[in-house]
Amino acid sequence: MTDYSFMVPFVPLRPQQLLPYAALAQWSSTRCMWQGQAAASDPMQTFTYAAAQGFQTPVGTSVQLMPFCHPFDATLRARSLAAGTGQPVVAGFGPGAKVLQRSLLGAPYRSQLGAVRDYLTIVRSLLETGKADYEGEFYSCRNTVPPMPLPAIELGVGILRPRMAELAGELSDVAISWLTPAAYLRDTVIPALRRGAEKAGRPAPRVAALVPVALSKPERDVIQLALTSNAGHMTLPHYIDMLRRSGIDVNMEESPENSAKALLAGGAFLYGDRSELKDRLKEFEDAGVDEIVLNLTGVAGLEGKQVALREIETLLREVAP
Repeated sequence: MTDYSFMVPFVPLRPQQLLPYAALAQWSSTRCMWQGQAAASDPMQTFTYAAAQGFQTPVGTSVQLMPFCHPFDATLRARSLAAGTGQPVVAGFGPGAKVLQRSLLGAPYRSQLGAVRDYLTIVRSLLETGKADYEGEFYSCRNTVPPMPLPAIELGVGILRPRMAELAGELSDVAISWLTPAAYLRDTVIPALRRGAEKAGRPAPRVAALVPVALSKPERDVIQLALTSNAGHMTLPHYIDMLRRSGIDVNMEESPENSAKALLAGGAFLYGDRSELKDRLKEFEDAGVDEIVLNLTGVAGLEGKQVALREIETLLREVAP
């Protein structure tokens, strides 16, 4: 059975802003509370703050960007998060856009797949054995971490295209997608995950799909909702390529409005009443997604955090099975 979770649909500027969402995660049927990477605050610290206030819930990061820290530091942060919350953690990582890599590292990774392989190999070794002895082209590590009693830490990787999905099948516990239509996951991503897992002789990772979604209301402008939620991603080459592979042609320079309409028509952004959303989300379940993460960043951005919180609650109660 597919689990349902939600993403905190804004970047907390103060950790206190997270607490109503953490309370919802604690008492609802959600599997996990997720946050993404941002420059304004660190999700691992805000998650730990919420736990210290009494709201202890499983959490997921989606996706921490590799250029921000060395894999040894990433391991320490994931372990500290699990210790601080006392709950299971999905520690998700990804290389980010080439423009980000250039801004922080001086140049993009020569190979995105090679950098991810180095990074995940080191983190996996440290999490599972407490030591790493690895020399890679992009990341190396010869160090140890002390043994600690910790809740489960699942190693995640962001996936958009088949070659990264195949690598995730080899190395990760959780494959994390963003803005990916159900049919594309079914026909392209999940088969690639299985190929990678089969090659490595291990079980395929579970799939967590972060799905942009909003309930239809007479006063809402669905085009603005879709753009508020996804405009930044629709300007990045790797997202543009993934969307085109899934049959969605976006061109933000030429027409943001037509790009938003293409997202809606292609099932990358879901909009409808409760019955319609239930049917559309069922497509992700049928595609083989193990965890659907409701992403209401468009609602939060246009109508505020409290409106988004109430809508997540409604969706979890009336749309999720």
